[in-house]
Amino acid sequence: MNMMMDRRRFLGTAAAGLAVGAMPGLLRPARAATPLNFQAAWINDAEFCGYFAAIDQGYYEAEGLDLTYMPGGPDVIPESTLISGRADVALTTPDTTIKAIVDQGAPFKIIGTQYQKNPIGIVSLASNPINTPADLVGKTLAVPPVNVISVEAMLTLNDIDKAEVNIVPYAYDPTPLIKGEIDASLDFTTNVPYTIEQAGEKATSFLLYDFGFTIYNDTVVVTEETLAAKRKELVAWLKASRKGWDDNLADPAVWPPKFADTWFKGTGRTIENEIFFNTAQKPLIETPKGIFFMDQDGIQKNIDALAAIGIAATKEMFDTSLLEDM
Repeated sequence: MNMMMDRRRFLGTAAAGLAVGAMPGLLRPARAATPLNFQAAWINDAEFCGYFAAIDQGYYEAEGLDLTYMPGGPDVIPESTLISGRADVALTTPDTTIKAIVDQGAPFKIIGTQYQKNPIGIVSLASNPINTPADLVGKTLAVPPVNVISVEAMLTLNDIDKAEVNIVPYAYDPTPLIKGEIDASLDFTTNVPYTIEQAGEKATSFLLYDFGFTIYNDTVVVTEETLAAKRKELVAWLKASRKGWDDNLADPAVWPPKFADTWFKGTGRTIENEIFFNTAQKPLIETPKGIFFMDQDGIQKNIDALAAIGIAATKEMFDTSLLEDM
């Protein structure tokens, strides 16, 4: 899985989405009342198990929706599918979405969040552990270029001079870490440790979120126009999706095998990998108030973290009223 922030090259590309035709692999039920198009953030993997469960269980149909699920990928910019009108609702990251609002006046609203804690973190080998930001001093850290500003913000928030850490480019391949060519990498803590362990090494990790960079991930985003025109349908989508996630996370080992010949077919990843992923993401998603919940404290944490990288978020960019209608 590539880094979530690298999936969105929204600035300067939104207009290109207008010319994109129908995505291959779109799946939709035979009958339902109201069409609704949902853009995922990446290719089919455990990150979206809750939605797959909701589709397979008929939860969207029960809510009166004819859902079109649109898989993502390295060339899919979720924000651009919203602007082009191809998607009604999409999963994004708050940094890219809010930057688009601030810099371009994009008419977006964040109406929920899948991840209460962003799964992006620092991954290292247990034989040479990096357990805190302070442990990075004097070490070599591989970071995708698009994420350097986030890592620098985390270092600043922990009173560490970025000059004390040797930051090098990262190409989403843990091989240099496994070979000892670098000391750590910025990766998805829900997935990459499994890849490392399959290579015979034990991995350890910590989240940027736990050290000050407190942003959500897979935020549920719509345009203001869609929010006004399809509020009822969006509330129905949230309800059905929450049911799917509740089913999936009740036992993270149960649902991935069910998708081996459908949603996960042809991805090149093992079901064991998806179970690892599903299990690792459970504590980052669940909240006593229900999947997608956003409270004022969590929103403020996002605002504060984004301010550290020069993005001026406001509470008005988040709309919790649909969650209150569920």
